[in-house]
Amino acid sequence: MPEFKQFLLADTAEGLTDAEILSVRVKPGDEVTVNQVVCEVETAKAAVELPIPWAGRVTEVLVEPGQTVEVGAPILTVDVDPHGGAVNGSAPAAEEEMKPLVGYGSKTVTTKRRARREAPEVAPVAKGGYVPLAKPPVRKLAKELGVDLRALASSVDGVITREDVQRAAAPTQAAPVQAAPVQAGARERRVPIKGVRKATAQAMVSSAFTAPHVTEFLTVDVTPMMELREKLKKHPSFAGVKLTPLAFAAKAVCLAAKRTPDVNASWDEAAGEIVYKDYVHLGIAAATPRGLVVPKIRDADAMSLAELATALEQLTTTAREGKTPPADMLGGTITITNVGVFGVDTGTPIINPGEAAILAFGAIKDMPWVVDGQLAVRKVLQLALSFDHRLVDGQQGSQFLADVGAILADPAMAITY
Repeated sequence: MPEFKQFLLADTAEGLTDAEILSVRVKPGDEVTVNQVVCEVETAKAAVELPIPWAGRVTEVLVEPGQTVEVGAPILTVDVDPHGGAVNGSAPAAEEEMKPLVGYGSKTVTTKRRARREAPEVAPVAKGGYVPLAKPPVRKLAKELGVDLRALASSVDGVITREDVQRAAAPTQAAPVQAAPVQAGARERRVPIKGVRKATAQAMVSSAFTAPHVTEFLTVDVTPMMELREKLKKHPSFAGVKLTPLAFAAKAVCLAAKRTPDVNASWDEAAGEIVYKDYVHLGIAAATPRGLVVPKIRDADAMSLAELATALEQLTTTAREGKTPPADMLGGTITITNVGVFGVDTGTPIINPGEAAILAFGAIKDMPWVVDGQLAVRKVLQLALSFDHRLVDGQQGSQFLADVGAILADPAMAITY
């Protein structure tokens, strides 16, 4: 006897409310196995592959690529007893508790054995109520017409149809609201605000209007750092390591944060407390095809220069491929944004929510510089530090920035910190 279960979009990261379907890797009739990846979604933080927690045969695909679905909405319907017996040799219970995989939310959904034509199984959603079965185009139409599917009764086998939606919308709206067609030759295009771009915009607006920002600037002669870099690249301990100037900046930030712990703290408004961190989870702003993301290097302060360089290479490669796990985006304590990679001198970066400071690392350029009273051509960069003035006052921010600059100007200073 068939036993149907719905695979739901669970919360893959803290605070997730919806996600865009990037791809669906199965179709009706396909057999699936436990932990097989059945679809890929883009959350506000990254692209995530979703494995299914049970085996069976796919009977319905309820979403399509490009569709945005809410947490708790059904993605697939699977017959977990397609051969009338046990799946993987175990007899299915009349009622069982389905728990999502670790990292894929904490909600528990109870499913019951039923015949194919019984009352449709429905999916709990984050805002309460239930979403009945409906094909993706029907869900899209309902969204356009402002119809709540949870309030409808189906007319065909427990599945909401286009006619059901249009009938519900008739009293208030005679026809679907269609977007104005783009005229031939138009020099504009419109792209929905969603995914990483939407999350970044919301976070930056929140930060800009919550934390009182102060930005300070420092120009540094980093010729000694660049000379040391060339020397270390030939050292056996750096064999196979991509040693970038950013690695030196990461090390300098970790060392300087120990002398000025206020830049590595957070403001807890609800508790009325300042939280000082005895560790550095270093955020690195990375540009990706999906937008700006800020993955973290955990316990960066405990790493050597070579370890930081390796971690940076792995982090940026993973981020550009869109494969950063959502958990790696959380819990940062201070951030570096490398605007120099674009040839930019500096900027006024916005602090990541929950952090106290962010350092902009500019382009390293040959510039005229006075050395021992003589004009010379040196390797010079500009640093910009934005900090939350609730946590960091002018003296502390200036001290931290000066310490970072001193280490980059003369790496030997690191042994004094």
